[in-house]
Amino acid sequence: MLDRALQQRIAPAIERIAQGLVRRGVTANQLTLVGFAIGIAAAVLIALHLYQAALALILLSRLCDGLDGAVARITRPTDVGGFLDIALDFLFYAAIPLGFAFADPARNALAAATLLAAFAGTMSSFLAFAVLAAKRQMHSLDYPDKSFYFLGGLTEATETLACFAAMCLWPQHFALLAYGFAALCAITTLTRLWWGSRALS
Repeated sequence: MLDRALQQRIAPAIERIAQGLVRRGVTANQLTLVGFAIGIAAAVLIALHLYQAALALILLSRLCDGLDGAVARITRPTDVGGFLDIALDFLFYAAIPLGFAFADPARNALAAATLLAAFAGTMSSFLAFAVLAAKRQMHSLDYPDKSFYFLGGLTEATETLACFAAMCLWPQHFALLAYGFAALCAITTLTRLWWGSRALS
């Protein structure tokens, strides 16, 4: 819901950093892989109860995620890059709740499983529509620079990042935050199913 507005605000700064990285020979795929590795390291730190350090790595990981697309647009976007970007993003989003489950299985495991199930709904509805939109050569007017049809919703990357930040700042409330965000993800899934069915019918 907030992704487009946030991207418009930070786009000039991201563009300047991306241009500097391109001059130094950094590729979009390198940023994607580094960002993913940092994100997985954040999940490991969460499992070890190092929540503030994990939050710093989560933010750094998402910075890399924003930069890889900017670098790709400056150089040359590729299908491989688009594939790696979305696949590794989804693995990152799943790893963070899993880290909290490992940190405190008794208190967090059920809430983490609920959130992961909710993520499965948002991710599957997102990807299923993208596949059929590509088949029909549909294009998103809200996100024209994406390598596939980017179907928005109530819970997008910005909201998910804010939720992860809150979990790291107040890990004792992980279960409450996970259940609440899972409910928002369920709303996103339902609205995507409704809108997607109408758009494709």
